[in-house]
Amino acid sequence: MKKTKYVFVTGGVTSSLGKGIIAASLAKLLQKRGYSVTIQKLDPYINIDPGTLNPYEHGECFVTDDGAETDLDLGHYERFLNIPTSQANNVTTGRIYQSVINKERKGEFLGKTVQIIPHITDEIKHRIQLLGNTGEYDIVITEIGGTIGDIESLPYVESVRQLLWELGHENAVSIHLTLIPYLAAAGELKTKPTQHSVKMLMQSGVTPDILVCRTEHKLNDGIKRKLALFCNVQQDAIIESLDAETIYDVPNMMLEEKLDEVVLKKMNLPIDEKPDLKVWNTFVTKHKNPKNTIEIGLIGKYVELHDAYKSIAESFIHAGSSNEVKVNIQWIHSNKLTPDNIPSKLKNLDGILVAPGFGDRGIEGKIDAVKYARENKVPFLGICLGMQMAVIEFSRNVLGLKDAFSTEMNPNTPHPVINLMEAQKSVVDKGGTMRLGAWKCQLAEGSKVKSIYKKEIIEERHRHRYEFNNEYLDQIEKAGLIATGKNPDTNLVEIIELKDHPWFVGVQYHPEYKSTVLSPHPLFVDFVKAALEHSLK
Repeated sequence: MKKTKYVFVTGGVTSSLGKGIIAASLAKLLQKRGYSVTIQKLDPYINIDPGTLNPYEHGECFVTDDGAETDLDLGHYERFLNIPTSQANNVTTGRIYQSVINKERKGEFLGKTVQIIPHITDEIKHRIQLLGNTGEYDIVITEIGGTIGDIESLPYVESVRQLLWELGHENAVSIHLTLIPYLAAAGELKTKPTQHSVKMLMQSGVTPDILVCRTEHKLNDGIKRKLALFCNVQQDAIIESLDAETIYDVPNMMLEEKLDEVVLKKMNLPIDEKPDLKVWNTFVTKHKNPKNTIEIGLIGKYVELHDAYKSIAESFIHAGSSNEVKVNIQWIHSNKLTPDNIPSKLKNLDGILVAPGFGDRGIEGKIDAVKYARENKVPFLGICLGMQMAVIEFSRNVLGLKDAFSTEMNPNTPHPVINLMEAQKSVVDKGGTMRLGAWKCQLAEGSKVKSIYKKEIIEERHRHRYEFNNEYLDQIEKAGLIATGKNPDTNLVEIIELKDHPWFVGVQYHPEYKSTVLSPHPLFVDFVKAALEHSLK
């Protein structure tokens, strides 16, 4: 079995510096040098997973093939590396404590007092090394959530300290991402916040091997020498990370700064020829040099926080590049849409996407947006709840079932065209109990989706409790809304298409979770293409 090496990425001074993007960019460079790499995220919150968190709290909840509800950074990992992640790639404090407490209840600690050290830290170290122990990866990159100095991050930092000592210097490397702020009044970059952050990290027993410095202005040699002197870091291991035009520029910027070479040197691994980023850069070039521009309306209920729809936004970047189109997303709050203002708010759109979500807030606005797209022949994509809204709108306005609804919003509706899944009716706990992960879907002959996917059976990721009510299937299909994708085992309707419409598709699953730089999702690619054709009419 190969000896796996570990890279730990911590953050200091402030949150939201982009640890996930730096980790993903480093992983991409190492991958293109021929190393097998994966990334995992350690989240310090006590929730078991982000599945029950409001999107305003934590942004999007990303779902893996094996049904894990995870941090949105795993989406970045997949989009950059083009390989799927799993339950093992995301660890939370809640999961750690739950595991240790379960072991204590079973008597596995032989009556000993259960403590942070060694029991919690041993569990963290075990989780960190799970992926490495498979023998599948040369390098495992571990991103530690939060900021150095946070109380909740301390057990993770202590676990990193122990692993750095146990694994040895050549087998484990510590990267600290920090901020070098620019004071406009003084006209200077200031290193003091970074010095304090490194000092705090060293007080926890971890000395960073590499500093990655987020900055608005280039670091001169004087600043690098000062950082090296005060932070105990070699000068060639101080990496400048300037603000980027797009996150997809960061791998090239880190290549120029030789971050991957510094990491490989410290781990005594061969440094061959430069990574081949030709395909990656073709994508970036197309993304930055579009031939056309289209306007897509994203109709959602959490639009104030764009991270709530992170994978959808990135999928449009991938599909836009593929079509050499700039996709301008107009973030439209469904709660503010009414039948009176919809024509003026949506008239300039080339495509309409009704986004996923939960609960009854803003639902009527979504339904009205679907109606506008259907009646005005605007390309439409409904995802999860968006697909369900399309079924409700059609049932109300075409079939004449005026009170048609989902039992999620109205348990007493006389026409429950969307109903709670049978398997969900006895479920009480909310966390981790939805229909999650990858499920098969069989595509109908002659359908638009089959021509898009060019396959008969697809597998897509799900996150829902409610489903299309098959009792209404016959009358809905006779009226022109066709079920063109079904689960082959349960007959659950996964995809609906509208006849006599240029592009109208609703999907129960989340295609955005599987779109990557190198494999843009075909559904988004074709939707963007249809929106472009609509714009050129």
